[in-house]
Amino acid sequence: MPMLTLALYNTYDARRLHEAHLRAIARSAPIAYAYGFHLALIGFPLDGKPLDVAEEVSEHTTIGEGGKYLVELARGNRFHLLEFPKKGFPPQFGIPVATTRKPSEEKELTPLELAERALNGERFLLLIGLGRHGLPKETFKLARHHMDVTGKRVSLETCTAIGAIAVRIATYMEALKWRSGRRK
Repeated sequence: MPMLTLALYNTYDARRLHEAHLRAIARSAPIAYAYGFHLALIGFPLDGKPLDVAEEVSEHTTIGEGGKYLVELARGNRFHLLEFPKKGFPPQFGIPVATTRKPSEEKELTPLELAERALNGERFLLLIGLGRHGLPKETFKLARHHMDVTGKRVSLETCTAIGAIAVRIATYMEALKWRSGRRK
């Protein structure tokens, strides 16, 4: 599977870890694991190596079989801890895409277009705002593309959006593979 990363962008509190952070991580890990995505945390107040952080976070949840999937992502080098971007996102994660119900017309990329491009080898970093106000304005400027997962400009709760993004893109990719005969 091409490298697609669900990236939770912390807009709650960059200095102190809250229950909301832990819940979002715990809920995102099984989704990323099940659908073949990487999971990145941007600007979270966590220190250490990804596996150490995954094991620590897993001790505080019953979600995802007690954090099992977060640890599995870390063991597979699919769990990443990133700093807030100063001038851009690390290039190894691919093209940054701001997920939003209000994409700018000139930057809009549909989930189907993203799936097609991912199957052709492009990598994408799907930025998801974690907090009341979603992604910061400067993140929309840094992102090369904007994507509305619903296609109808509907606002979704964060964890609902995480699931919808992964499922929609993975489903399109599976359908495109079937159609083209690339299905294993």
